Amino acid sequence: MALPWTLHGDGKHVPTHAIVGPGERLTWPRTIGLGMQHVVAMFGATFLVPVLTGFPPTTTLFFSGVGTILFLVITKNRVPSYLGSSFAFIAPISAAVASQGMGSALFGILAVGLLLALVGVIVQVTGTGWIDALMPPVVAGAIVALIGFNLAPAAKNNFVAAPTTALVTLAAVILSTVVFRGILGRLSIVIGVVVGYIVAAIRQEIDFSKIADAAWVGLPEFHLADNPISNPAVWAVLPAFLPVVLVLIAENVGHIRGVAQMTDASVNKQTGRALLSDGLATMLAGFGGGSGTTTYGENIGVMAATRVYSTAAYWVAGLFAVLLGLSPKVGAVINTIPAGVLGGVTTALYGLIGIIGVKIWLDNKVDFSKPVNQFTAATALIIGIADFTWVAGGDVSFNGIALGTIAAIVIYHVMTTIGRWRKTA
Repeated sequence: MALPWTLHGDGKHVPTHAIVGPGERLTWPRTIGLGMQHVVAMFGATFLVPVLTGFPPTTTLFFSGVGTILFLVITKNRVPSYLGSSFAFIAPISAAVASQGMGSALFGILAVGLLLALVGVIVQVTGTGWIDALMPPVVAGAIVALIGFNLAPAAKNNFVAAPTTALVTLAAVILSTVVFRGILGRLSIVIGVVVGYIVAAIRQEIDFSKIADAAWVGLPEFHLADNPISNPAVWAVLPAFLPVVLVLIAENVGHIRGVAQMTDASVNKQTGRALLSDGLATMLAGFGGGSGTTTYGENIGVMAATRVYSTAAYWVAGLFAVLLGLSPKVGAVINTIPAGVLGGVTTALYGLIGIIGVKIWLDNKVDFSKPVNQFTAATALIIGIADFTWVAGGDVSFNGIALGTIAAIVIYHVMTTIGRWRKTA
């Protein structure tokens, strides 16, 4: 069977202003090398989510690889993307695990994936206009920002557990972005973790005993989601998870537009398929014990640096991630990362999630002299940062992310509607 990629030029050189498109590839040794770069780029962020939420790291890596391959199949190799762990899931997963257990968190992930897949089908039929109307930039930016800032207390708790290690790790993350050029500068999280890990080992903050006992090859640790019919209490976790759908929509749409701008405008036609693919990949992870997925900006950085947008490289990355997921030894090493290292990394990382929301405002030139934009962003951020909570009916709890998301959407549309009616907008 003929492979779907054509060789770009001689397959060895990419002229300065040329782009290797999704349907092209370089020679296979070079393509495999690029695939390995994508694995390194996604690795730091992807393994952090299970470490921070208590999920098995190898299971999440396994499902991120499977999800990436599924994404490539459904989008017909037209959208270069890696599906890594979404940080938008950290807060709801942590809350669900603490209150109802891991099975309830997986049920929440499953529900988010189902809803995202349905949105993908609708977008494939109707286009993305209604998404832009529901979530204009001021709303989308506020939702993304409040999710990052809502996680600040978790970063602090890890930081104070080992302040010296955390401070060195944070410094390594920050400095590596300006010390190194090219791809190394984009791998600040990985570099920070490595530096922090070495410092933690020197300070005897790591327990290595479980690494020696772990097998080199074996199936990942699968878990099933709770059944809401036999355990109705798990429905209570949904309010915390559902806002994540809006973030995943924004991330996927932004990814597609970014790739289309660099390659071919026809990529935008794959938006519905991309949302459907990510939804199905997230559902698959929820079925088996992995964290929810999203298209990864880290890998866009690799493509921008190399000018190679070949989906062949992502097949390599996806397959290699599956192999990593089949090594309990890898999972054991990841699980030894101590709190101090996590505290240093997440202090920067959670803040960056918040700043991505701010960047959405800047990129779209949101006018904050308008009261509707001021109150939409201000109210949502305070609700998210302070983690306002509302308990309904004694069982269902809406946390700061859910309430902040609802506030952003409702405030914007109510104020806009009244403003147009009263001609005060």
